[in-house]
Amino acid sequence: MTPQNILNADLHCHSVVSDGTMSPEALAERAKANGVELWALTDHDEIGGQHRAAAAARAHGMHYLTGTEISVTFAGETVHIVGLGFDPDDAAMQQGLRNTRGGREQRAMEMSDSLAKAGIRGAYEGALKFVGNPDLISRTHFARFLVETGVCRETSEVFRKYLTEGKPGYVPHRWASLQDAVAWITSAKGVAVIAHPGRYKFTPNEEYALFTEFKSHGGQAVEVVTGSHSTQEYVKYAETAIEFGLAASRGSDFHSPDESHTDLGTLPFLPGHLTPVWELLEDRIR
Repeated sequence: MTPQNILNADLHCHSVVSDGTMSPEALAERAKANGVELWALTDHDEIGGQHRAAAAARAHGMHYLTGTEISVTFAGETVHIVGLGFDPDDAAMQQGLRNTRGGREQRAMEMSDSLAKAGIRGAYEGALKFVGNPDLISRTHFARFLVETGVCRETSEVFRKYLTEGKPGYVPHRWASLQDAVAWITSAKGVAVIAHPGRYKFTPNEEYALFTEFKSHGGQAVEVVTGSHSTQEYVKYAETAIEFGLAASRGSDFHSPDESHTDLGTLPFLPGHLTPVWELLEDRIR
């Protein structure tokens, strides 16, 4: 295994700027305490915490890459594309993310109405109590409200019973296109990464189409080692990275000490035969 691959990099986590429960500064402190050497904050469809995160990383002596996680619709599924190492002040990216965030409030209202029909009232107002950024109200905030009120014991139970397709609180959202998301990232001098591919319910043909189209639009990497992947999926997506000529990324997808199964900086290292995504971004690391 090369020295580059044994770098403790955590390039996927969330703060209160989207649906995490900790501030960018608190996340930086936790990452440093857990031995993270290269960090990125990747809030959903939002880059408002980037300058704070970079300053906090610098204060703790950690290297930093800018980050975000963009929601896209592909083959009827919501897919997440992480952007790393981009210019956070890029106007086109800021506008694109602003447009993507715009549909969340209407969706949240419809989710609340749907839950009310199932006997759960006041869900929108309840979810808002958990929102750091009202533009980014999400299913996670509704899940926290349903746990707080005793409807379910944990957030995973809420998703299973209420917030997935076919359940009472589920409302689909039309996100950005894959092409748009990759273009925003690459035009801002960043690298686009397919986040946690093992989570999507694609057939083999649909997954092949995702990777093929992603690569054709200029995408350059895939998360191989991430919080929701099994050991078998590490192997599978390492092979996929090789097959498509993609670099590999590593990130916990940490949201909260009380909810996340994988803490910052605690994942296995990247397999040694892969090209780490940070090799493509050496001139962007702060």
